[in-house]
Amino acid sequence: MSEALWRPSGVELLEAHRLRLVEAAAPRIPPEEQAAMNRVWDEAVQANPALFDGPTVSCTGLERDDPDGLVITWARTTFRLHALRRVPGATAWLPSLFVSVVQPSDDGRLLVVRMSSWTAAPGQWQLPGGSAEPPEDGGLLDTAALRRHAARELAEEIGVGTAPGDLTSWLVTRGEDGSIGVMFLAPSRPASYLDERFADLVVAETALGRDPELDLIALVHSPADLARLSGPHVDYLEPVVRRYAARRS
Repeated sequence: MSEALWRPSGVELLEAHRLRLVEAAAPRIPPEEQAAMNRVWDEAVQANPALFDGPTVSCTGLERDDPDGLVITWARTTFRLHALRRVPGATAWLPSLFVSVVQPSDDGRLLVVRMSSWTAAPGQWQLPGGSAEPPEDGGLLDTAALRRHAARELAEEIGVGTAPGDLTSWLVTRGEDGSIGVMFLAPSRPASYLDERFADLVVAETALGRDPELDLIALVHSPADLARLSGPHVDYLEPVVRRYAARRS
């Protein structure tokens, strides 16, 4: 059954034992939408010069090929395309595809992170992760590539090195705007270790004159803990924390 991604429908948590990714052509953007997209993007860059119109992956479709499998159809785009979301009536915009890591602590809590003020989502709480990247020439975008990307994001954002093979496929989320998140479950770590690795990373990045992508991390037991955090959080975070708490129980 085909599932349209471009209509907001609330957050969904989808289980799949198999995930297949199929490349499709990028959308044709009508000239009037192209002009509006460029205008919105230029305004966003003026407000935040750290924004970069680099290559990324957008979703063109999502469907189940059987009860245990999901197929994600994707296209090569750039971050500029996301500006179409802010253009009323735009027809060519596409949801994004991203990876996230569900990192437990050994006392049963879950790691959540807050984006720094200079990022595209300032002050927003989410899971470690980032937008999926298109493969280089001859490469494949598959579950293994997404798993490697998730491990890299965990190391770059938190300072925690985890072998890609130690990450287990867990959930696929579909957000209110249709964006798709592929989530991997990491091995549990001592809470003190997670705090120490992040603190060491911040010191190292600051010493190099770089601003860390994250400005704060926290460990939460339940959605009630999320409510006590200062700042907004991504739409998938509360349902995922709730699902993890139920799984732990």
